[in-house]
Amino acid sequence: MNFALSTPGLDAERIGNTGTPGVWHFDSGLPGRCLMISALVHGNELCGAWALKDLLAAGLRPRRGSLTLAFCNLEAFDRFDPARCDAARFVDEDMNRVWTAARLEHARTADSRRAAALRPWVERADWLLDLHSMHEPGAPLLLTGLLARNIALARELKAPAHVIVDAGHEDGVRMRDFGRFGDPSRDDACALLIECGFHGDPASHGVARDMAARMLAASGVVDRDDIPARWRLPDPAAQQVLQVTDAVVAPSMDLRFSQAWKGLETLEKAGTVLGWADGQAIVTPYDRCTLVMPSLRQLKPGVTVMRLARAVRPAPA
Repeated sequence: MNFALSTPGLDAERIGNTGTPGVWHFDSGLPGRCLMISALVHGNELCGAWALKDLLAAGLRPRRGSLTLAFCNLEAFDRFDPARCDAARFVDEDMNRVWTAARLEHARTADSRRAAALRPWVERADWLLDLHSMHEPGAPLLLTGLLARNIALARELKAPAHVIVDAGHEDGVRMRDFGRFGDPSRDDACALLIECGFHGDPASHGVARDMAARMLAASGVVDRDDIPARWRLPDPAAQQVLQVTDAVVAPSMDLRFSQAWKGLETLEKAGTVLGWADGQAIVTPYDRCTLVMPSLRQLKPGVTVMRLARAVRPAPA
């Protein structure tokens, strides 16, 4: 796969204005939400860094509440080489699997120490948009978690076309689910993770910027007219919400797919073979099963290599 998205220069952006490298915070001094938009949680996911560069270059400032922009895993990003893009995902461990108080308070790796430094900014945010991209080419996906308030916000944003209701990963907790973002009782805290397409696809930059624009407007931190009109992409004709029911987690390195799944295939019959793990067939558990983000690029024991989902019908009006 060709990595066509150029590498952003972050010499100025990595300084920040908060004392935490790579973190920018702007406070209006007026009541309102604190919106945080994060990028580079994985150092090889460049689209979010480009979107945050655009926000800073535009001089966008909150009219109410506050805005935090975070270039997260700068040490991993500094290792980025488009010829070996997967190698810059993290330094020692995946930064998006360390978000529990215990892991952050006893941080022992470069990635968890950086997460601990970012923790105060995540904790003060009311809304979070975490910008990511994908190992394989595919349509953008908005991952909401299981909370109804996040699903409602995804519908309000009206993009992208596919919304994934997912429980997370077996090998650790994502930033999107940390603290009050994962608390069912905290209706004031919303967090979304957008997968903007393949890491190296220039279109992922436009998706990241579009989602940032939508989140900025929905949060009320800025007025819609403050956002450059060219940042907004057309609304999709419809949104499909897919509820993840099962995750295919690698038990060992002995796992292969039955074919080169691309993602968002809907397989009509239960029992369709998806692949094999340790000699056992992996099959669809029900009719009309949709495959979400299949990839063996990060294969190792305990890693989710595919999710299985079914469509959710909209609630009656």
